[in-house]
Amino acid sequence: MLRRSVLWIVVLLMLAALPVAAQETTVRYFTFSAAPDHLEDLDTIIAAFEEANPGINVEVETAPFADYFTLLQAGVASGDAPDVFELNYENFVTYAANGALLDLSGMVSAEAPFYPRALEAFQYESQQMALPATFSTVLLFYNADLFDQAGLDYPTPAWTWVDAVEAATAIRALGSDTWGLFSPVQFWEFYKKAGQNGECSFFNAEMTESTINSAACVSTLEAMVSFQTSDIMPTAAELSGVSDSELFLSGKLGMLVTGIWMFGAFQDASFTWDVQIEPMINQHAHHFFANGVAVSASTANAEAAVAWAEFMASSETAANVRVESAWELPALDQPEYFAAYLEQTPPANRAAVFEALESPVTPPVIERQNEMQDAVNALLTRVVDGELTAQEALDQAKAELDALIQ
Repeated sequence: MLRRSVLWIVVLLMLAALPVAAQETTVRYFTFSAAPDHLEDLDTIIAAFEEANPGINVEVETAPFADYFTLLQAGVASGDAPDVFELNYENFVTYAANGALLDLSGMVSAEAPFYPRALEAFQYESQQMALPATFSTVLLFYNADLFDQAGLDYPTPAWTWVDAVEAATAIRALGSDTWGLFSPVQFWEFYKKAGQNGECSFFNAEMTESTINSAACVSTLEAMVSFQTSDIMPTAAELSGVSDSELFLSGKLGMLVTGIWMFGAFQDASFTWDVQIEPMINQHAHHFFANGVAVSASTANAEAAVAWAEFMASSETAANVRVESAWELPALDQPEYFAAYLEQTPPANRAAVFEALESPVTPPVIERQNEMQDAVNALLTRVVDGELTAQEALDQAKAELDALIQ
């Protein structure tokens, strides 16, 4: 009997010494930017993460952008939010303000090489509520052949909009079907040019009142509209259904304000073109369009979820995959990641993409974001159409924005 007892003790000790299988953790990740073109790229990033983090599995869920936020909000409201999900900057504040996001302050490695301004963009009330994953910006595209025909020097970083208008006027003189400039009059351009003014803002610092009808904002809007009224920029009727990018690609537009996502579309243009940082009013300011990754405040797997969010946003693997596949650009201050990108032409001056990051401006955001954008856009259209003066439109905008933030 004693021998049998000793034998069982030995067996139990041997079993106790065997390695215990690591508990598997599944992180649900919801994304709109991966599908349909970059699912294989995402799989590459996930494989590298799972190899480096045995025991953590990433389960991907996707939806088209048009449906994404409806589905995400439903998941949050029902208590079934994904552990990690993608957020564009414009919707970030709504989710942060509603308590849907986990505070990542102190949970992310201090060595993660984010652009500081990009990291700041996803802070809310001094807390790091998401991580910047990608960025894109808007530059001044120009047709070098038209500049040569007009005997003009190419745009430089020192240009103001006065310089741009002078060049556009000379290019317009080349022919009745040739235009100097296209810079749309809409919400996105207005808040950016407000940043270039430096004295125009949509709200006061306390976010208790709109200041969109200030003298500086009125003069900024008047300058934007003057591009069209001075006949250097075509009206919608003069475009006759042709888009601004199509006009540029036809070789009949000297300068176009648009995003770096158009590099590929203009790749095979029949003329020489390049880019430069945008002209300024009083200072430089450039769009900073960004997508971030956030962790749900209700996740049951916080440690694993944060690990995946950081890897997706800041790892060398994710950065290289994004650059090589043209899946947006990582918001990382690591020049070596972008060496191959900078060598591609056209445009020759791809360095301007990163120069623009030295003066980023993010859109004004409120919880009722879409209503604000729609209201401002509708009033700007009435100014372009000659129905309202800039002052009248922005006085109305102030009243509407004040109501939205109450």
